[in-house]
Amino acid sequence: MTTHNITGKKILIAGGGKNLGGLLARDLAKHGAKAIAIHYNKPSSLPETEKTMAAVKQAGADVYVFQGDLTTAGAVEKLFTDAKIAMGGIDIAVNTVGKVLKKPIVDISEEEYDSMSAVNAKSAFFFIKEAGKNLNDNGKIVTLVTSLLGAFTPFYASYAGLKAPVEHFTRAAAKEFGDRGISVNAIGPGPMDTDFFYGQESEEAQAYHKTAAALSKFSKTGLTDIEDIVPYIRFLVSEGWWMTGQTILVNGGYTTK
Repeated sequence: MTTHNITGKKILIAGGGKNLGGLLARDLAKHGAKAIAIHYNKPSSLPETEKTMAAVKQAGADVYVFQGDLTTAGAVEKLFTDAKIAMGGIDIAVNTVGKVLKKPIVDISEEEYDSMSAVNAKSAFFFIKEAGKNLNDNGKIVTLVTSLLGAFTPFYASYAGLKAPVEHFTRAAAKEFGDRGISVNAIGPGPMDTDFFYGQESEEAQAYHKTAAALSKFSKTGLTDIEDIVPYIRFLVSEGWWMTGQTILVNGGYTTK
């Protein structure tokens, strides 16, 4: 009988060095993962990645670290190849990579659009592709999107608009990979209490977002805390295996579909 838990699993986390990805790596190690491959993008993220690496080791899991820009198909393929060789297989693949831009449509340059597309859509597509090629049977795939997919708002066209394709990538992959027992889902957090959020928002906008969710006053920051997202990912890659092809907005009532 197939078991759907974390114990003994080999896990790849893109963007796993810090913030949500880093906390997820620590959490899955504590829940019995055998090995975790942590990807990080920029060299500036290495110090935080090393802290995550140490915590994962302390929790008892083997850990491997890979650096790279995942905006080319070749780079994503290499990440999966290297992680698979290092761990001896991959059971779970989680992609937390993303890039945000808050800007009016009329002010967005072609270069900015191409960059947003490469990070939020293209890399997600090839991550799902390589996961489908490389994961063991009964594997799990999760991609981080955004709760702005359920919003009617200005200024995020290049962010939410280029995360939106991941919804269909997820549905299509769930159908295509389902005969191998692989589930594929996406999670859309609300604005999270990380530098990813604060780098784009004015103080006035920050104040608004900290009160916009139905449950804001019960959050330690008013925003979505990364600690609130990790259990949902853990569930989807374990006992929640029967859910597949879905985009789930986890945001305390910030937006809905």
